[in-house]
Amino acid sequence: MDEVFKALADPNRRRLLDSLNARNGQTLRELCQELDMARQSVSKHLAVLEAANLVTTRWRGREKLHHLNAVPINAIADRWISRYDRARAGALADLKTALEQQPMSEEFVYTTYIKTTPERLWQALTDPAFTERYWGVTFETDWAVGSEMSWKMFGLTVADPKQVVLEADPPRRLSYTWHLMTAEFGEAAGLPAETMAKAAEEPLSKVTYEIEQLGELVKLTVVHDGFEPGSAVRASVSEGWPALLASLKTLLETGEALPEPE
Repeated sequence: MDEVFKALADPNRRRLLDSLNARNGQTLRELCQELDMARQSVSKHLAVLEAANLVTTRWRGREKLHHLNAVPINAIADRWISRYDRARAGALADLKTALEQQPMSEEFVYTTYIKTTPERLWQALTDPAFTERYWGVTFETDWAVGSEMSWKMFGLTVADPKQVVLEADPPRRLSYTWHLMTAEFGEAAGLPAETMAKAAEEPLSKVTYEIEQLGELVKLTVVHDGFEPGSAVRASVSEGWPALLASLKTLLETGEALPEPE
């Protein structure tokens, strides 16, 4: 985590994170204009932020888009903050909250690095014995492209022909549609009825996992997209992904998932 603290120590790099927090998925040119900084300076700062995994990038055509990645901050707070005086660690907790409260956009991207193998990570994303431990969710599907998926969570089964596997290339890439936002699910999850009513009218979004071997580590990039502007689903799932990925990483590296928050 030394890279994270080093990256956050510079005020200009914090400005870059603030800019991405306000509007995610910006190009280098947009960031330069937003912050009135020289292209070379922004590039150097972004390189430090990428090395610390606080910023992740994706290509859209010829454009390289930069996304704020809250996973490292979430991992610091959830794994180690309880070992120290929470009052003294308040600044870190506030930063974690700020990074998770990203603006409503049509997609968000999170990246984490896990000491495991691509095959093991694929199993953790698909095998009910794993997903139940770090997510509390299990899937019923054969993971073939086009196959339907049933989601089991909170003692409920959410099934629909629209919930399907979109891509399956083990152990490199997996994509599927997000589940229906039913009233029963909303009640079990403690979500407001008004939010669920709005979410039920939206088209299903999709989540994509990209898995890449990097030496002893595996890079996992999660892309959740397909949201409408002002999406209620986007608002309800965005804060959950950093904690979910931190728990997945902990399970694969230590054998134990993170405890449920109090």
